Amino acid sequence: MTVTQIGPKHQITIPQEVFEQLGLEPGDFLEVQVREEALYLVPQKLVPREQAWFWSKESQEREQEADAAIAQGELSGPFESVDDLMRHLKAQ
Repeated sequence: MTVTQIGPKHQITIPQEVFEQLGLEPGDFLEVQVREEALYLVPQKLVPREQAWFWSKESQEREQEADAAIAQGELSGPFESVDDLMRHLKAQ
């Protein structure tokens, strides 16, 4: 069991072995949760607001579908021009 102490400004030091095991870096964010009188620190990776749409459930589902299609060889092109691409897309 690893133990750390709360400092005078309510700060704690994450022991080195835990820090490395979780792949933490200085400046990372931790979500603080209290469950049944226990404190949980959950590492969080924050996403810039303008990129948040990409990480929505719907967008990630579409990404997984696209990855699966690519893995199965469901590809089009290459195309010689944008017009060729547009004709292909309209025919779909």
